[in-house]
Amino acid sequence: MTTPCFVQWARPLGFTLATLMIAGPLASQIPEFGPNRYRTERRRMVELIERRGVEDAATLAAMRAIPRDEYVPDQYRRRAYGDHPLPIGHGQTISQPYIVAYMTEILRPVPGMKVLEVGTGSGYQASVLAQIGCEVYTIEIFEALASSARERLDRLGFDQVKIRHADGHFGWAEAAPFDAVIVTAAAGFIPPALVEQLKPGGRMVIPVGSVYGIQNLILVQKDDAGEVRTRNLLPVRFVPMLSRLR
Repeated sequence: MTTPCFVQWARPLGFTLATLMIAGPLASQIPEFGPNRYRTERRRMVELIERRGVEDAATLAAMRAIPRDEYVPDQYRRRAYGDHPLPIGHGQTISQPYIVAYMTEILRPVPGMKVLEVGTGSGYQASVLAQIGCEVYTIEIFEALASSARERLDRLGFDQVKIRHADGHFGWAEAAPFDAVIVTAAAGFIPPALVEQLKPGGRMVIPVGSVYGIQNLILVQKDDAGEVRTRNLLPVRFVPMLSRLR
């Protein structure tokens, strides 16, 4: 896979081609989702993601199945399949589709994998992981977003996703350890609790850096002996990972 050099304006503003039998509800089974609604736009979105180097078949199939327009406010539905983030309220966004796909692929998701997400937002990233067949635990610091994501995921058939209104810096200790961790807001440092809750052999992807400048998307890997190593993947820009409840 070609590693892109790309700046992501994720969550203060927010494409695949594969036939795969995967767990989770298919788009045709999602209530209130018409068979032709935005189908062409979604296909083009996924094709663009694939052209940019994302190769993971499960990730591509999940993003082709899920109606991203259901995860944005009504006024942005016609823009839901563009390659950019979109506002979802509370100063947060749904991330750019390419970045969602890239970060998901980095985790090497497979059915049955237990994943912690920090930064639920609209619930789109959690839905992609659940569609692949992962067991998803997701944390959101804004209570209103946690509540709206719960309603949306239940309505769209992703009721197996577990959502908590909490400070993501501390992870979800009682559900740990996790096979993978994905963080969708920029941290000033890699939270020790998230590293601790990662299984030996696990992978975490997290944006780290200044709120006011370019951040780096970092891959954290814990080997079977518990040793941790990190690798910079690409420059990004995300909203900050908050450390207090609101």
